[in-house]
Amino acid sequence: LKRLGEAGWEYKMDGARVQIHKGGDEVRVFTRHLKEVTKSVPEVVELGRHLPFREAILEGEALALRQDGRPQPFQVTMRRFGRVKEVEKMRREVPLTPYLFDLLYLDGESLIQVPYRERFRALSDGVPSENLISRIVTADKKKVEEFLRRSISAGHEGLMAKGLDSPYVAGHRGFHWLKIKRAQTLDLVILAAEWGHGRRRGYLSNLHLGAWDPKAERFVMLGKTFKGLTDEMLRYQTKRLLELETGRDEWTVYVRPELVVEVAFSDLQESPRYPAGIALRFARIKGYRPDKSPQEADTIERVREIFEAQRR
Repeated sequence: LKRLGEAGWEYKMDGARVQIHKGGDEVRVFTRHLKEVTKSVPEVVELGRHLPFREAILEGEALALRQDGRPQPFQVTMRRFGRVKEVEKMRREVPLTPYLFDLLYLDGESLIQVPYRERFRALSDGVPSENLISRIVTADKKKVEEFLRRSISAGHEGLMAKGLDSPYVAGHRGFHWLKIKRAQTLDLVILAAEWGHGRRRGYLSNLHLGAWDPKAERFVMLGKTFKGLTDEMLRYQTKRLLELETGRDEWTVYVRPELVVEVAFSDLQESPRYPAGIALRFARIKGYRPDKSPQEADTIERVREIFEAQRR
């Protein structure tokens, strides 16, 4: 709020970015990286055809939703993209709902340099409310906090804050567009660490993180990260982890599971790469927890509780 003042606050959805190119009755759909997926997403094409614009380029997110309206995991949505066979079958199994949030081109005129407030006004004039991103405009902190709670409760990632006078900049948020998410934390145990590169060369850096699985009677890995580590933490953990070493290969030192770290993450996702079938997304080390033993760290049951809560 200090940076932007009054701003547009939109739900931050964890869907697949889509860009709709409309020219009369012809509609083409592209991904974030401008790969064409028109044949894979007929729902998005149909929305484009019914919009009252003659020529337009629009941007938004396409999500697979559950029956209660909450979003499916990101991987479920992505099952729809890139498929050109059995599209109608997949459409019945995993229907997509597009939510639009920007208008980049309209009837022969580029809107990229037009202020966000005007682009969104033009967008909302033509897009049905059920396909428009949920949004408020305010400078009131309490209203923003309540809107953030509503977004999280609906199963979304958080909010995007957009300066009302900001232009559109592809692939960047920058000073005028800010992502606001409520980070969750888990206390996890370090199972191994990889040697760092570049500035972190000579230090054990990328931490393998796990939780205790009482049924398997072992720690199971949930992901790895080097994000959040300070120089002081790198020095400390390199010395301490080498003291706990049980074996190594070319890149990785395996250790006794004794050190607990507090890990912030955006959400959990299904992953066949890890034994529990769950992985951390955007994990960041907040700090070491010398006050906690491995037995006091979070277990895989706690991880699954959070994962299931995301899906409700």
